[in-house]
Amino acid sequence: MAVTEIESYLASRQQLVQEALEKSLPPADSYPPAVHRAMRYSLFAGGKRLRPILVLAAGEAVGGAPEPLLPAACAVELIHTYSLIHDDLPAMDNDDFRRGRPTCHKVFGEAVALLAGDALLTQAFAVLSRVEGGIPAAKVLQAIGELAAAAGSQGMIGGQVVDMEAEGRTVTLETINYIHTHKTGSLIRACLRLGGILSGAGEEPLAILTRYGENLGLAFQITDDILDVEGDFTQMGKKGGMDAARGKATYPACLGLEKAKEIAGELCAEAQELARSLGPAAEPLYLLAGYVLARQG
Repeated sequence: MAVTEIESYLASRQQLVQEALEKSLPPADSYPPAVHRAMRYSLFAGGKRLRPILVLAAGEAVGGAPEPLLPAACAVELIHTYSLIHDDLPAMDNDDFRRGRPTCHKVFGEAVALLAGDALLTQAFAVLSRVEGGIPAAKVLQAIGELAAAAGSQGMIGGQVVDMEAEGRTVTLETINYIHTHKTGSLIRACLRLGGILSGAGEEPLAILTRYGENLGLAFQITDDILDVEGDFTQMGKKGGMDAARGKATYPACLGLEKAKEIAGELCAEAQELARSLGPAAEPLYLLAGYVLARQG
């Protein structure tokens, strides 16, 4: 699969995800419309849909079809979007722009943005519970538990809390790793596990997908740290330099920019080797690791 083929793969899976996401929320004019418009404003603000595509690619890597995985893929994206809305709030990162557009609270007000995030989070589990395609109910329950753990206080939320506590302080690399592997990495890891679990992966392939997700999740956040230093608004859709301004705990701040790039490269190379061990069906995962390393926004 060449570069043009991975681009074609991403485009085809993005289309599947977009169509499924459109059906995953109530219409914008459903009562009460304020919250439904806010939910849709953020969910359809753009983005590469990397997390839901990882769910599909993980399933395909172990012999599954993408269509039965779409509820799980949508659930992950709903939770990711909720987290972005809340991250942008004045009580958190106080960001004015996300993906090149005013943030949800700038358009709809803080209260509606907060509730829109809450609604996306809860809707995610309603959507995930609708997995069909002959997937055993026990596997669906396992997937629900996986996603809940990844999003909760010992996953994404826990990472966010430690991230806030670390602002303006000198922290160890161990603390930075905790933040990165929980705030960002836990949901990416869950994407790989959900795809594997719902596609009937055996113990060994699921363990490989899990390790791939752990490597990719940490690499993704390190590249995000790097982009905040080197990227610009046009590429990222948000203002750069904010990590340093807020005193955030990041890899470039702790180890320097070049070392951060080196570690991100090593993590992606390890992820590629793990993908290769799954065989030809995992080629999209192999190339997605390179895609994450080279991303510009």
